[in-house]
Amino acid sequence: MIVLGISCHYHDSAACVVRDGRLLAAAEEERFTRRKHEDAFPREALNFCLQKAGVLFHQVDRVAFYEKPYLKFARSLFDHLEEFPLSLPHFLRVMPEWLGERLVLPEYLREEVMIEAPVSFVPHHLSHAAFSYFLSGYENAALLTLDGVGEWSTATRGIGRGGKITLDDEIRYPHSLGLFYSAIAEHLGFSAVGGEGKLMGLAAYGKPALVTELRKVLQAGSDGGFALDPAFFAFRRGRRMGSPRLAALLGAPRQKGEPLSRQ
Repeated sequence: MIVLGISCHYHDSAACVVRDGRLLAAAEEERFTRRKHEDAFPREALNFCLQKAGVLFHQVDRVAFYEKPYLKFARSLFDHLEEFPLSLPHFLRVMPEWLGERLVLPEYLREEVMIEAPVSFVPHHLSHAAFSYFLSGYENAALLTLDGVGEWSTATRGIGRGGKITLDDEIRYPHSLGLFYSAIAEHLGFSAVGGEGKLMGLAAYGKPALVTELRKVLQAGSDGGFALDPAFFAFRRGRRMGSPRLAALLGAPRQKGEPLSRQ
């Protein structure tokens, strides 16, 4: 079986081709468009992977996509309605994207790329878990995934055993370590998508001067879980992920290009 994998519409769009469980080719779209963190449909990466693998469009047996778009769309609608009317500017920015190609991937593939294979929409965190588990070399493994947000999940845990994955528990949006990290990166003058890696590298040079303050923002649970205080965030209410209350707690946001300090 030949499977075409596709990731797009958020950041770092990419494609890959797998035949009978063996990876034949993989590429990110930004390598062709020269736009960092490219989020558009990976047309160039898709074409490259199929050519590299020696596979014609009609030979693709199945397409795999890394999340369930309708569930993610439902979460986005729910989130905007809950924050209305403060969410209206953000709603007007993102809805044209959702009502374009995001919700019609099978039709888009048929009309634009001439691929008619059925599409499997894999839950976002199951995609993360599968990537780690199947490349680990372990028959049995404990699995933990953490990111910004998929459909609703922001963290999951489970078991990989005998080539099968079971995710038993989850933490749901808006409680997210990934979004917490993105908000802090943005507060420190980096981008919310891509700046997290810079923040991680710079962390080794900092001092734990705001631990008490950050414990008000992110609380650890006795069961190993965590929760964010939503008062410090504005994921759908403005152009910044942090709310004015976060700035009051941590100090004024660093502007892009300003000097970095150790504190």
